[in-house]
Amino acid sequence: MKLFNRICFLSMLCSLSIALPSLAQNQFSNLGDEQYQPKWGQSGKDVIWIPTASEMVTDMLKIAKVTSKDLVYDLGAGDGKIAIAAAKEFGAKAVGIEFNEDMAKLAQRNAQKAGVADLVKIIHGDIFVEDFSKADVVTLYLLPDLNLQLRPTLLKMKPGTRIVAHAFNMGEWEPDKEMDSRAKIYHWIVPADVAGEWLIDKKDPVSKVTLNLVQRFQKLGGSITVGKDSHILISPTLEGNQLRFGYFDKDKMYRSINAVVEGSQLKGEEKGGISSWNSLNGVRR
Repeated sequence: MKLFNRICFLSMLCSLSIALPSLAQNQFSNLGDEQYQPKWGQSGKDVIWIPTASEMVTDMLKIAKVTSKDLVYDLGAGDGKIAIAAAKEFGAKAVGIEFNEDMAKLAQRNAQKAGVADLVKIIHGDIFVEDFSKADVVTLYLLPDLNLQLRPTLLKMKPGTRIVAHAFNMGEWEPDKEMDSRAKIYHWIVPADVAGEWLIDKKDPVSKVTLNLVQRFQKLGGSITVGKDSHILISPTLEGNQLRFGYFDKDKMYRSINAVVEGSQLKGEEKGGISSWNSLNGVRR
């Protein structure tokens, strides 16, 4: 971790200690076991270790809408707190990645003590090396520069993957949701890649239809051209691979399109206007 980042992080923690003097004493008084006792604020590979408060862990998992069907990966698992909570409170399978070998072993023992060893696996490894691409949910409590280093990897994950970060954001990638708990919680949904020109096939073949999309993370803009008439998209949204937008056609009638994007294929339906296309398919050029 860069010295500047350590100083900033420690400054923030000092502020928290002043505002919440009992937090560290009450929640973090018993941090280890007879085999290993980590210290609050101890140095790690790229961060210093500060365990997340229990209430905030629950809030992080709630905002991600974790269920028993999910596979949760916690990057920088520490003593296993988040992975264990995902399993114990929500019934999810969870994998924690922790660089400190002693801490990783402690986390696995904690999972055993919590009765969720069958659902929780702690890997001794590097978050920049280990493969977590199968995750449905990714949780992290890292400094901004590490979040930014991870951002390209996170954006390559399957569309719809939920990302939750404690305290620090992802720079220009704005969160889909924010929540104030004991600190900020940021939530993102990995967007599909939808940028470019799409040829839309509708049941009525009279007019050629093209959809042009401009994308910046989950933010969209663009236009749809029906025959010779081009129309600006109204309120385009992208949640995972779910694409929605509206527009006014040449007759000033409002039409809305809901579609699912799978790679270079688009399938959905259109509603509204004098005559509706109903189902539609699209292919990206």
